[in-house]
Amino acid sequence: MCGLAGLFILPDSPQPLPDFNLALAAMKHRGPDDEGFLAFNTVTTANSVNVGEDLWAFNLFLAFKRLSIIDLSSAGHQPMISNDGRFFMVFNGEIYNYKELKSELSDVGVPFFSETDSEVLLNAWIKWGSAVLPRLIGMFSFAIYDKESKKLTLVRDAFGVKPLFYSISNDKVAFASEIDTLKCLLPNLALTTDYQEVYNYLVWGNYDESDRSFSSELKHLPPAHLLEISLNTHFSFSISSWWMPSIKENKNISFADAALHLRELFLYSVKLHIRSDVPIGAALSGGIDSSAIVCAMRYVATDLPIHTFSYIAANKNISEEYWVDKVNENVKAISHKVSIDEPDLLKDMDNIISLQGEPFGSTSIYSQYRIYQEAKREGIKVILDGQGADELLAGYSGYPAERLKSLWEKGKVMDILDFLFYWSKWPGRGFKAALTQLLGLLVPQRLKKLAHKWNGKNTRPIWLNTDFLTREGVHFALPATVKRSPENRGRRVPETLRHLFLHGNLISLLRHADRNSMHWSVESRVPFLTIPMAEFLLSLPESFLINQKGRTKSVFREAMRGIVPDEILDRKDKIGFATPEKDWLLSEEFNLLARLSRLYDLPFIHKVGVEKYIDDLKSGKRKFDFTSWRLLNFSKWMEKNMIVNQVNQKG
Repeated sequence: MCGLAGLFILPDSPQPLPDFNLALAAMKHRGPDDEGFLAFNTVTTANSVNVGEDLWAFNLFLAFKRLSIIDLSSAGHQPMISNDGRFFMVFNGEIYNYKELKSELSDVGVPFFSETDSEVLLNAWIKWGSAVLPRLIGMFSFAIYDKESKKLTLVRDAFGVKPLFYSISNDKVAFASEIDTLKCLLPNLALTTDYQEVYNYLVWGNYDESDRSFSSELKHLPPAHLLEISLNTHFSFSISSWWMPSIKENKNISFADAALHLRELFLYSVKLHIRSDVPIGAALSGGIDSSAIVCAMRYVATDLPIHTFSYIAANKNISEEYWVDKVNENVKAISHKVSIDEPDLLKDMDNIISLQGEPFGSTSIYSQYRIYQEAKREGIKVILDGQGADELLAGYSGYPAERLKSLWEKGKVMDILDFLFYWSKWPGRGFKAALTQLLGLLVPQRLKKLAHKWNGKNTRPIWLNTDFLTREGVHFALPATVKRSPENRGRRVPETLRHLFLHGNLISLLRHADRNSMHWSVESRVPFLTIPMAEFLLSLPESFLINQKGRTKSVFREAMRGIVPDEILDRKDKIGFATPEKDWLLSEEFNLLARLSRLYDLPFIHKVGVEKYIDDLKSGKRKFDFTSWRLLNFSKWMEKNMIVNQVNQKG
């Protein structure tokens, strides 16, 4: 888990070089244990390792900050150079099955000089190229430069656990783990706002779901993609996907066999994820996913000291402390609990918005921020987290609309009614919600926009002055939905799950965790997110995930019997890291309207509309949602990035 950065400039470009010391300093939190730097001349193949030298003779630069987790010695120093001096790599993340890959490579004569997973990754790439990527169990973004072919390859892991931003212009390519570092590499680049991304975020809460960022010139490398760049006098590049899981149904597996195999896959994943040369812990919310991780840690490592870190809400109605205590008692864990209140948020709010790099969805990530802060305070450098389980196991409310559509396409009308009856009996659902799901299945697409407006979800809300955005070409529409393929008839749940972890909200959830954990120099690991688990779960019959009684994660609950206490596996409610956002934002002490004042400098924000919107929230005329937080977050982000003058000049 580290930070990486790189820059290539065409040899004849007159562009001045950036201050690489600033770029390294901007990602110090990602790797306080070591740093490295290499400069190359892609024409003469000369190189330098000193960031302080006069670098005018070089045009390719790699920078790195290391958080030492596996093999804490200097053998893990990066940029890492291959034995023959041909390949150079900077790598952020962990390869958990590195020992198995190392054994395989050693058997064919590949020598090793360290115990690092980085050296294994470099040699695996040299041996197998991109064909090794689906075999990697881990999280990663990395860059490899081949001096002989003059090719630079950037790679991001299957789920986007590790970030990788890049920018390509006529004469340069820059990339980095975080946007602030990328900006340091491009000091003379005038950034412009991506107004479509701003609209998607403010109105619908969508972000991180494509290659777009809030700045048009800066892009995300999407999950499961690689970017290949030919570094010649006129460079060329191409982006391609290296993994797309199938959702073809395995009709020859029983529920019992599926649960047994899933149990084996999950325990093996946890066993790999606790490989570490530093102290390790887990984020424990008290829900099924985090509880399963903690209990599995104890199951596969009976003597492992387990530290758990839990957010405990002051409001008993949203507190998970009972369930947290039950898990800790079961595994004899060392428990650490964090409680927060409104003054805490006020004190840390600017810092959280800054470290996230771009706007985000709600204050719930503040509780996560405090979890990692506590882990840092306790000297725990690695935390296992349950992120991704809901997206792979059909969690949340079980994706009922998709399940209904599958049943409809299979002609199982009676099963639809039966499913809706039982599904509605679960907490937080009810008959009205069930009816809404059924109507969503039957209502023609052209009427859904009207239905959203009737439900308070307007494509042009009262606080949005759309004239400016119209001139900027913004498309005012409902959020993009999953593209339904005829070949996936009867498989709408896995079709949606695959979309969510490749193009949906899982990517933003992983972004939150990465920035929160790395701010405190803590590594966050996600054992649910492995290619073998994803491919297996997406192949199962839908009823194994969400059964006819409305039970979510059905096969996983069964898989964990005997490992996780039954009382937890049989839970019907879910809270997670919930914060009392409404109470905080609408309190008199918080004074939300005053904090939104800078928004009024933007030509696409309607001041009177904002004031009416907030007044309606306070009076109860409008149901509370996360829009108020998004307006506040964007206002703060806008101040930090000084885009007000830029927008006004353009307007």
